[in-house]
Amino acid sequence: MEVGYMRVSSIDQCLDRQLDGVKLDRVYEEKVSGKDRERPQLKECISFLRQGDTLHIHSMDRLSRNLKDLLNIVSELVDKNVAVTFKTENLTFAGKDNPMGYLMLSVFGAVNQFEIANLKIRQKEGIAKAKARGQQFGRKSLSKKKVKEINDRLEAKQKVSEISVAMNIGQSTIYKYKANKAAGE
Repeated sequence: MEVGYMRVSSIDQCLDRQLDGVKLDRVYEEKVSGKDRERPQLKECISFLRQGDTLHIHSMDRLSRNLKDLLNIVSELVDKNVAVTFKTENLTFAGKDNPMGYLMLSVFGAVNQFEIANLKIRQKEGIAKAKARGQQFGRKSLSKKKVKEINDRLEAKQKVSEISVAMNIGQSTIYKYKANKAAGE
């Protein structure tokens, strides 16, 4: 059976470009971070795969963001006699007798992990510099006028969903101000 696993990190990202044109019998899709193995669709996919199946993945970083998990997942699947194919890297693992393939897997996986670590360092440095310049982060608080309007609408028994649409404010924000008022803030 030809099985596909596709992953992006957030719900607003698109899976369309992954495994485009690959004929698959079954596809597992996730919109979660790949920082660890605790992903429901990945777990279900691994448990579904049987001897003789092939798992198709767009690229190594879609399967795992760290080298240890990448190597463990591929080894676990190969031990089950499942072939693992990475489209971007043009690598297939179908047995333990591929030392060059495992070297490439280790090198590419290590480079991916290194890039992520460096990205986090640069991001942290950039945030620190921006804060030093006085830049604010996070959402701005609502004006007192908007908070009063929310509370007036709530007291008038207007539904939170209606307030959200009318004021173009997320429902969670309305509940936050509602809870703050109830707490006496």
